[in-house]
Amino acid sequence: MGSDTRPGRPWVALATFLAVQAVLGCWWAAFYPGLFSRDSVLYLSHTVAGPWVADHSVLYDALLWLSFTGTGDLGAVSFAQTTAMAGALTYLARSLQRLGAPRLPTTAVAMLMPLAPPVGAFTVTLWKDVPFTICAVAIAATCARIAARRAVTVPALAGLGALFALLGLFRANGFLIAGVTVLTLAAIVTARRVLLLLTGLLAAALPLALTAYVYPQAGIAAPSPTYVYHTAFGDIAVAYRERPGLFTPGDIGLLSSVAPLRRWWEGGTCYTINPLIWRRDFDWAQADMRAGELLGLWRRLLVTDPGLVVRARLCRGAIAWRPVADAAATGGATYRLSLRPNADTYVGPGKVADFPGRGVFSLRPLSMELYQVASPWLAGALTPQWDWVLWRGASWAYLSYAAAALAALARRDRYALGVAAVVAGQQLAVLANISAQDFRYMAAPILIGALMVPLLLGGLVPRRRTRRPCFSRQVATGEPPPPLQAAGLRRGAAVPASGAPGGQGRSRSAAWRSS
Repeated sequence: MGSDTRPGRPWVALATFLAVQAVLGCWWAAFYPGLFSRDSVLYLSHTVAGPWVADHSVLYDALLWLSFTGTGDLGAVSFAQTTAMAGALTYLARSLQRLGAPRLPTTAVAMLMPLAPPVGAFTVTLWKDVPFTICAVAIAATCARIAARRAVTVPALAGLGALFALLGLFRANGFLIAGVTVLTLAAIVTARRVLLLLTGLLAAALPLALTAYVYPQAGIAAPSPTYVYHTAFGDIAVAYRERPGLFTPGDIGLLSSVAPLRRWWEGGTCYTINPLIWRRDFDWAQADMRAGELLGLWRRLLVTDPGLVVRARLCRGAIAWRPVADAAATGGATYRLSLRPNADTYVGPGKVADFPGRGVFSLRPLSMELYQVASPWLAGALTPQWDWVLWRGASWAYLSYAAAALAALARRDRYALGVAAVVAGQQLAVLANISAQDFRYMAAPILIGALMVPLLLGGLVPRRRTRRPCFSRQVATGEPPPPLQAAGLRRGAAVPASGAPGGQGRSRSAAWRSS
């Protein structure tokens, strides 16, 4: 697996991009203006009806708002996602080729990937996780370029800094993923480590600074305490269900003020927090008011029985490390995509702030023919037997590590390990703090892992060595090799040694003859 840092043929990259864009465009036309969920409606409702809050991604909310107010629809956002995804997949494919992945298989995988629903249908979904995933794929591509060149250049650092910042702007836990990725890269590379760490620090701090200082000045409210600490509340519910003896009468009174004790018990499934906080009898306003007390209770549980809290986090983070879902457990099945026809079927009247034009959240295919092809294709991919390979990112994460490690061994260069750094960052961040078994939280490792399969196969199959010219033709014909011929030297004449004045040096004719 040799290094190949040559620029390659631009038309191949263009053809790859256009092929990916064409397939993603078909998904876009089939599910116009895009697939969506309850979160998708919330992104736009508070920006139009008010008040604007930072519970989700302010950047993505703003993109939806601009599309809605500027065009009266949301198709511009979903189409932009298809173009950005096509660019990111092409960039990663070409970068992996520079690292030594076989050209033809890598290009073929990149062109075929959009046919798979975890790529095609996901890309046209109105979720902040889509641009977040696109940024993660671009980070892997940039790391592959760094590995191929074995140099951390200033443009590469600038690109990584921008992409790390976007991770935090599109998802609240993006700064964690950026931090883990940067620390992983700093342990791998040997040059410009300080600049790399500084870049990661500034990129991770930017979204936090915007939330704390800039958004309030713009009239954008901070996220509610319950939204920020909901995973800790989920840990409390698990502890109440499994070890109620840890709770004092004061603790019971605190829990009862937020939700009935039965809600805390039913919400104590370790796989998801949804049965706890997304039910009518859970009082968000009261939870916000008493968030400090609830956090104090959580900290006490962490000290009293740390193993219980750790087990709850590992269980909830199973989407990051477990290849197969536990569909028999409450909340253990993988949530993939929502396929309801309009917003009311998700949120219902009065459940979110209503606004004129909410009907944009309804499927209106631009091509019924494409819809009739794409819809059963997507439905077939959602069947349980395909869950582990199509919708669970853990296996693909492990495959990414294997491919990166094999490339590093084949090249005898640890820089190749950096390609999987963002996969490790996402896997560890999701493992530490996530709310449910949602496929979208581990979508990036699926895309990156799929494109690294040719790199893995390229390392398993020994590549034919490229033999350097040995002038066999010239020896057979009696002609001197080109360098000697150009110098006007006769065969057998003495060749001056490099740097020897006056032509002083030993004869190389014997060496030439032996070649």
